[in-house]
Amino acid sequence: MKSAYLFLAAAIVAEVIATSMLKASDGFTRMWPSVATVIGYGVSFYCLAQTLGSMPTGVVYAIWSGVGIVLISLIGWVVFKQSLDGPALAGMGLIIAGVLVINLFSRSVAH
Repeated sequence: MKSAYLFLAAAIVAEVIATSMLKASDGFTRMWPSVATVIGYGVSFYCLAQTLGSMPTGVVYAIWSGVGIVLISLIGWVVFKQSLDGPALAGMGLIIAGVLVINLFSRSVAH
């Protein structure tokens, strides 16, 4: 189970990097950010597939997408100077709360 969380963390990091590079690729018009996007998504899906071998699909996807949303929103705010208003921050707080509830209280994770 511990290795599943390591693969899941790697999948999240790779997906966040790939999505950041997707923004930097300027619609796939810049070569190196475009290459980094494709490689990043490939690594992310490989790691995600490894995680699915020992954790339920719904739980993995909820964690992967939830944490990814929050991280990419923060990167958009810090790196790309995109704004985050109160409702966006509240929504991200709810996403974080949901991920915590899944990991701390759900019996599905122990599957």
